[in-house]
Amino acid sequence: MNKQELVNLIFKKKTFLCVGLDTDVKKIPQHLLKAEDPIFEFNKAIIDATAPYCVAYKPNLAFYEAFGLKGMIAFEKTVKYLNSNYPDHFVIADAKRGDIGNTSAMYARTFFEEYDIDALTVAPYMGEDSVTPFLQYDGKWVVLLALTSNKGSHDFQLTADTNGERLFEKVLRRSQFWANDENMMYVVGATQGRMFEDIRAIVPHHFLLVPGVGAQGGSLQEVCKYGMTNECGLLVNSSRGIIYASSAEDFAQVAAEKAKELQAEMETELNKIR
Repeated sequence: MNKQELVNLIFKKKTFLCVGLDTDVKKIPQHLLKAEDPIFEFNKAIIDATAPYCVAYKPNLAFYEAFGLKGMIAFEKTVKYLNSNYPDHFVIADAKRGDIGNTSAMYARTFFEEYDIDALTVAPYMGEDSVTPFLQYDGKWVVLLALTSNKGSHDFQLTADTNGERLFEKVLRRSQFWANDENMMYVVGATQGRMFEDIRAIVPHHFLLVPGVGAQGGSLQEVCKYGMTNECGLLVNSSRGIIYASSAEDFAQVAAEKAKELQAEMETELNKIR
């Protein structure tokens, strides 16, 4: 999916919601544990229920790798289900890969060839040659970590050099030499508030993948106020606030209701720019 297709999809569906599939068998409804593949059955139900209200899904690899082969089979089945039944939805593998060039090339082959994922989160801190292997695939996206929503982001990302340039700003500026807004996005946590102004000063046209709305305390309205562009430019992720809204047998229905609530808020924000 190219950038214009993503923009068109957002305005067509009046939403820029990304549903995070952080699926933990210890948290899913108990009745699903009787299924042959509880993780996939949970994901399938969540996807079917929330698809009308979102444009993207983001399975977090840690939640699948934690269960070994069974977990990775569930991940693969989930991706195939999305690609077969919801081909217009943007699929992001949240894997935060990043290593020396030949290893990154293998990671890229895994996610872009084997799984046919649309986008992959990548850690930039080993530099250009660790990121460029992911950029060799037409129609695929790198989502580079820039300024994350966790408390520890202050340990390194906000530290400044002698010229006052903070590390996340250096990442944004330097990565402009590697790719453009047609194949690179950035992760920026919703809890960063007005920091979105600083980010937009450097990358005014790139899409931002924004986790942290809902359970982590980020404000959708604040993110939109400081981070939205005339093309929207945002994919706002919600995981726990949607997929674990209920642990009863009505979990999918409640997830749909929560997704619909966010979609309605997003429609309001989109109406401000078009």
